Amino acid sequence: MEQPHVDPRLDLEVEIARLKRERNAVILAHYYQESDIQELADFLGDSLQLAQAARDTTADVIVFCGVHFMAETAKILNPTRTVLLPDLDAGCSLASGCPGDRFRAWRARHPDAVAISYINCSAEVKAASDIICTSSNAVKIVRSVPEGTPILFAPDRNLGRYLIEQTGRDMILWPGGCIVHETFSARKLAGLRAEHPTAKVIAHPECEPHVLAMADFIGSTTRLLEYAVNSEHQSFIVVTESGILTQMQKQAPHKTFIPAPPEAACACNECPFMRLNTLEKLYVCLRDMTPELDMPVALREAARKPIDRMLALS
Repeated sequence: MEQPHVDPRLDLEVEIARLKRERNAVILAHYYQESDIQELADFLGDSLQLAQAARDTTADVIVFCGVHFMAETAKILNPTRTVLLPDLDAGCSLASGCPGDRFRAWRARHPDAVAISYINCSAEVKAASDIICTSSNAVKIVRSVPEGTPILFAPDRNLGRYLIEQTGRDMILWPGGCIVHETFSARKLAGLRAEHPTAKVIAHPECEPHVLAMADFIGSTTRLLEYAVNSEHQSFIVVTESGILTQMQKQAPHKTFIPAPPEAACACNECPFMRLNTLEKLYVCLRDMTPELDMPVALREAARKPIDRMLALS
């Protein structure tokens, strides 16, 4: 979706606030959004928190500043409400790398297994799963499966490997990965740590094992934020999407936060899909009430069951 033409004289923050009141809308935003969108959000969080906020909202309209699977989750939990996504092209490499038909075929080869799917997947994959998890609750979800029961885990192999280490449960992993978290360079991270010997390395479990091996703390986006803000340490090398640094710096302005470098000389530590949402697109989305996200009733109802199981355990 191209950047829409918007009158440059408009105060977009004022206009968005006005439209939000008129539409009885709520803006949900992920920590990986641009800082100006983070500032306008009614609720800011990680995937689990946003799913809970979507479930609990009383607004007529949900504007989801995140990626497609997150807006799908909001619609699944709010079938009677209007769910808008500023840019429908805001996808996810994990979700697109695990098509529903291939997932169902994979699952059919393991009929006795429990299928746990990371929330970073399509509604089609959710509908074919037994339970959903996020990086915040994944250990708890895996441990909820009775011992001896085979487990399929999709679509993130790195999170899956980390969960195997944390729980001691053997799992069959879908071979998927996040294009952002797989780009971090262990070589460059080692150099950065040598430059900042007192800095703590904090990393998201979607990173590759050789990067996680260098981390002082591993956790979900929210846990990384909480650790950085509440820790007695004063400097941190942050190995996840760089959008979270906005909140880290805001909540702990006296501390130093250093984004981990990707292997290539690029802005690859920014999710290109998350960054498709802009203030201009958010304004136009509320103004025109489009693009709206919807899905067939049968798909929505099937996908809700494993999400409800996750929320009940969370």
